[in-house]
Amino acid sequence: MQYLSSILFLILLIVGFTFFVRNAKKIIRNIKLGQQVNRTDRPADRLKNMAMVALGQSKMVKRPIAAILHVFVYVGFIIINIEMIEIIIDGLFGTHRILSFLGGFYDVLIGTFEVLAFLVIFAVVVFWIRRNVIKLKRLNQVELEGFPKKDANVIIYFETVLMCFFLIMNAADFYLQNLGYTHYTAVGSFPISQYIAPIFNGMNPAAVAIVERVAWWGHIIGVMAFMNYLYFSKHLHIILAFPNTYFANLNPLGEMDNLASVTQEVKLMMDPNADPFAAPAVEAAPVKFGASDVQDLNWVQLLNAYSCTECGRCTSSCPANQTGKKLSPRKIMMDTRDRLEEVGKNIDQNKGVFVDDGKSLLNDYITTEELWACTSCNSCVEECPINISPLSIIMDMRRFLVMEQSAAPQELNAMMTNIENNGAPWQYNQMDRLNWKDEN
Repeated sequence: MQYLSSILFLILLIVGFTFFVRNAKKIIRNIKLGQQVNRTDRPADRLKNMAMVALGQSKMVKRPIAAILHVFVYVGFIIINIEMIEIIIDGLFGTHRILSFLGGFYDVLIGTFEVLAFLVIFAVVVFWIRRNVIKLKRLNQVELEGFPKKDANVIIYFETVLMCFFLIMNAADFYLQNLGYTHYTAVGSFPISQYIAPIFNGMNPAAVAIVERVAWWGHIIGVMAFMNYLYFSKHLHIILAFPNTYFANLNPLGEMDNLASVTQEVKLMMDPNADPFAAPAVEAAPVKFGASDVQDLNWVQLLNAYSCTECGRCTSSCPANQTGKKLSPRKIMMDTRDRLEEVGKNIDQNKGVFVDDGKSLLNDYITTEELWACTSCNSCVEECPINISPLSIIMDMRRFLVMEQSAAPQELNAMMTNIENNGAPWQYNQMDRLNWKDEN
């Protein structure tokens, strides 16, 4: 019987990790569909940024209530999952609390796990109330209707059930330890579950042992299921926040990048020794200016899309959104991810090759009204807890509209025409610029 249990546990691990690796490969494949961009410079600064923002949660503190609750969940899940080491060893080899030989340190570990589990439950209950009872505006906007709202609640339920399984497992174990039942020797410290244990008073010890095993299996199965649910969920950020902050743009927020192809043309024009009519040494492929679909964005922008937590801090601080404009930076990231997933499924269905589906990120997902509503103030970038940049996607799509389709708003076209003809945004000849000084 013990061998059967170990075999079933091994099968569970193999299936769980196989699906996780397969889904991880899909995500990596999809991210690599983006254009190349070099983010390997300044490694020390990048490690510092990752440590401060992803690990240290430095940008969360701007909203202290949410920050404290998030730290409970964040720290709780990281530390509690250390127990998975023991669960995996016990499951594979048929042992029980194999790490109990650590003695007093083991007691501290189990006690810490329990306190954190309680804090996780408290935090997610508050999160559920904020989202479903108080209905905070940023957590109940139109782009969250349907699956995104259900997804947020599913994560809350998942986390609650996992922590409850953990505490019930310990409570039953603690109860059986006190009875000296079979192999349940007195190990560990149970500051929370000791108050749950009295519910087993009067029960047959064999029945309590079954409860302990059901909770143990429920916890590990729940962890495997949750691990694979991440692929479909906004909670994927618990993994991707680290590479996302490492590869984030470290330049000042107001600094815009220049298109390499345009820069090359300008340098050619400014070089007095260059022959503008000379044929290039190698015939270059046609250059597309800006982005109309996800393949035109760079891979960091696609990583941003998968990393988005859908917390809405970007949208709640967006001046365009606050004044009733259609723009929502959160929606920009969600739309980019949805389109990227659609492109990925297209590739899967066509044996690794993308077949034109007549759709694009521009217009089918993100409208020009949204793009031109942006004030490029960088507020969304500043607010994001993990350094996502919706603005970079907006600017690249604007570039496409202007440079490929000549589809800028009338006011912007007039300004660019004036710059071209008059060297300034105003509709005055260069010779007439200083006429104002002669006016009385």
